[in-house]
Amino acid sequence: MENRSDWEKVVEFHGHACPGLAIGYRVAKAALRELAEKKAEDEELVAIVENDACGVDAIQVLTGCTIGKGNLIYRDHGKHVFTFGCRRTGKALRISVKGSVWQHRNPEEEAEYRQLRARVFGGEATDEEKTRFYSFQQKKTEEILSLPEEELFNMQWVDMELPPKARIFNSVTCAFCGEPVAEVRARIREGKPACIPCSLEYSRGW
Repeated sequence: MENRSDWEKVVEFHGHACPGLAIGYRVAKAALRELAEKKAEDEELVAIVENDACGVDAIQVLTGCTIGKGNLIYRDHGKHVFTFGCRRTGKALRISVKGSVWQHRNPEEEAEYRQLRARVFGGEATDEEKTRFYSFQQKKTEEILSLPEEELFNMQWVDMELPPKARIFNSVTCAFCGEPVAEVRARIREGKPACIPCSLEYSRGW
């Protein structure tokens, strides 16, 4: 098998290189180093991520904390904050990305980048504008990969109650669609087991 760098593995998994992926790469590398751990084969490490952005893919590839194994926990806070806990030592490290990371150092470049970004994601950009936008993206990606950690994020040791290891639950058959559902996620509808999509959940706003 071809001997690839960790960065190349991350890019291959994600599909492309970008600033967000570079942040996740740097965060994961720092966490593994500080916790003196290697990629988790099972649930030796736990990662709590507070966003669902590109960087989370890098964290899954490098730390072995994944949704499927149950040792990656997603909290929808919209923040570039990542907390890693080690079951072996009980230590936990919180890494928060600095807001300045995303800004271009030149105010004129920052203004141009924001305009281009709006046009690209709005589907209005010309080919020339797309080329210019992705050159900005490449430049920022390379910058993030090379900057000292202290310019990228803050790190602090924290107390963290590690979640219990992931469990495997029995399944029941939804009486309405006929598909199996983990019993811990099943609901009752008309006195019969129902999956969440079939449960017709009732709410008055609380």
